[in-house]
Amino acid sequence: MSKLPKITNTYFMAIIATVGGMLFGFDISSMSAIVITDQYLTYFNNPSGITQGAIGSALAAGSVVGSLMAGPISDKIGRRDSIMFGCLWWLAGTAVQVATTGVGSLIAGRILNGVCVGITSSQVPVYLAEIAKRDSRGRIIIIQQLAIEWGILIMYFIGYGCSKIDGTASFRTAWGTQFIPCVCLMIGLPFLPRSPRWLAKVGREEEAIQTLADIQAGGNKDDPLVIAEWEEIYTVLNAERETIRGWRKFFVNGMWKRTVAGMSVQAWQQLSGANVIVYYIGYVFLMADLSGDVNLISSGIQYALFIIFTTVMFFFIDHTGRRSLLCFGAIGMAVCHFVVGGLLGTYSESVPGGVGGNHNVVIKVTGAPAHGVIAFSYLLIIVYALTLAPVAWIYAAEVWSLGTRATGMSLAAVANWLFNFALGLFTPPAFLNIKYKVFIIFGVLCVGAAIQAWFTYPETCGKTIEEIELLFGKGAPPAWKTKKGGSRLDAEIQAVLNRKEQGEDVHTDIHPELEKTASGPATKEIV
Repeated sequence: MSKLPKITNTYFMAIIATVGGMLFGFDISSMSAIVITDQYLTYFNNPSGITQGAIGSALAAGSVVGSLMAGPISDKIGRRDSIMFGCLWWLAGTAVQVATTGVGSLIAGRILNGVCVGITSSQVPVYLAEIAKRDSRGRIIIIQQLAIEWGILIMYFIGYGCSKIDGTASFRTAWGTQFIPCVCLMIGLPFLPRSPRWLAKVGREEEAIQTLADIQAGGNKDDPLVIAEWEEIYTVLNAERETIRGWRKFFVNGMWKRTVAGMSVQAWQQLSGANVIVYYIGYVFLMADLSGDVNLISSGIQYALFIIFTTVMFFFIDHTGRRSLLCFGAIGMAVCHFVVGGLLGTYSESVPGGVGGNHNVVIKVTGAPAHGVIAFSYLLIIVYALTLAPVAWIYAAEVWSLGTRATGMSLAAVANWLFNFALGLFTPPAFLNIKYKVFIIFGVLCVGAAIQAWFTYPETCGKTIEEIELLFGKGAPPAWKTKKGGSRLDAEIQAVLNRKEQGEDVHTDIHPELEKTASGPATKEIV
């Protein structure tokens, strides 16, 4: 592998790396397209309530474990190889699911898949944040969200097609296709370079400079952008090496602000309730009197809308502030939740035996109220696709320092997956017990998300990831007074150009002290 050519176009690098996100999407809809089919209900004895909740939330339980593992592993072997390590868990989990003999083995397989998703969902954004230019970082990381959504859509319609197969081959075939994206990712990863910031962190400075130059300037190590950015990386990394080590570094000297921001934005992504709709859209549409193929196709339309509107944000994400999208997106989602809850609460009728025989859905609306539920469920996903879905991943990857980014993003992902697990376990019993009030609760939580975003999340758009550290330091302005752009890197690039014009020999300098003070030995790996 040492002689394999490396891809250095950031968009192609992102497309390969974010197949890790596609694995997450595949696993989501591997359940959502299947849980309402007769084959699944018959073989698993029509699981409902806490049993179905356990099946649905098993992925998130494994993802918590994977997220906790990911930070130390990523710091030791690198961002790229930690993703490869995660793929091994996916292969094992998928094999167990395909060979399932009952609820227990299905849960076990989903937990193993979850370990992979926990690793990839935390470390792919870290890798992308560390290779991207400041003016395209949002677009690069949003590819991760698009990969998740394409995975959801592709797997959903694979599940829909497989629902026409008789017997257990229906869901076994669908789950078996999950091997395909994992193998593709494992083939593509060796062609990706390592993160230049990780290389600098472990003291491999020459490789870091060359990789930075390959990505940013076509291999020209004396390009002003490369010189300015390298000096910024060096300055920040050198300062970080003199700070407190261990877990205390996440809470001292104002670092707690970043820890709260990174973890809470991921928690709010789940508490907004959108992923509950994604997981259990089939149940929601059963409440709206849709069944059979009409339900499955209508649910598939939701996933298509998800992709379309996230793609729209790909072109605007680096021109629109993170704060405004988080605040107004949460408010828009709250309105949708309140409308859906209000329609179900006002017009629904009780169906004690379960709608269409499904024991998880015990209320139903018809006519105009049903159309309203469907419309605002779609609108909720549109607002989510434009705002919290991509921005929560972007923001969580941006707020950490270089020394804390891998483990910090792991903590953020833990927050995401803990609430994902709790909500996955909670939702089927909640549909049974508090029914429409589920949506009212999510609406209130969305309002809470908007309030916190406004008061505690500084604007990070248009700044280098080293500059973002200043937004959380002493003397930083209040979050609501920060604005997008205003990067000092432009001035630093101009300063390099001015020095060159004056005849100075300006180039990227190697700092031997980095290799001496690198935290832990540099891993001698296959590149």
